[in-house]
Amino acid sequence: MRSDVNKERLSGKVALVTGAARGLGASFALAMAQNGAHVAICDVLDTAPTVEAVRAGGGHAIGGNVDVTESRSVNDFVQRTLAEFGRLDILINNAALSGSLKPAPIREISSADWDRVLAVNTRGVFEFIKAASVPMLAQGYGKIINLASGTAIKGAPGMLHYVASKGAIIAMTRAAARELGDGGIRVNCIAPGLTMSDSMINNPNWPAEIMRANVATRALKRDADPEDLIGAAIFLSSAESDFITGQTLSVDGGSVMN
Repeated sequence: MRSDVNKERLSGKVALVTGAARGLGASFALAMAQNGAHVAICDVLDTAPTVEAVRAGGGHAIGGNVDVTESRSVNDFVQRTLAEFGRLDILINNAALSGSLKPAPIREISSADWDRVLAVNTRGVFEFIKAASVPMLAQGYGKIINLASGTAIKGAPGMLHYVASKGAIIAMTRAAARELGDGGIRVNCIAPGLTMSDSMINNPNWPAEIMRANVATRALKRDADPEDLIGAAIFLSSAESDFITGQTLSVDGGSVMN
């Protein structure tokens, strides 16, 4: 358990984390539970290991298979979360296609790949904001945290479909914050740098020279691990950030500076 864990920080809250079967999403789910929240975990992959890890630590969790591009699948899981825990306070939109994508020039990105990346990375966030905002508006309070990427701020080459999808997330965060603020919902965004999650370690699509070049752009010149993003996620989920909305927080060791 992290030394800065405070089980009272999110006590009584319910957090839903997408794309949480492994990697960064699983780290978010475990951190939410360690800080006192009940957690609903979804993914297209098997969520059982993450659910078991939360329960092994004394937390409460449910898991389910969800296609974030299918509105019925998304709505069903939100309703299941409400049936199990009675409320929904925090949504972390983490599900995305990233590590499985191979860097390629614009001319080599197919229209089908473009549509697939935008559907998961952008429409998936829309579907979950749409579904989760209903119970949040009913209770007059909620926290939505979207995962963008530093590439959308820097304009990184070689991944136009991915960068475009993450740029859309930043714009969606601002628009949703404006629209939902009167209902007590705060919407913010985390923009990580290249993070050594399960999908990135020993990934042939991301050779060592790309990793080294990315680290070289940082003021803090080391690899980023999923744990490096936990503090930002907990802060934006907690009451400590109740007067913050529509913001994008870069967590990348100083590669991007606002």
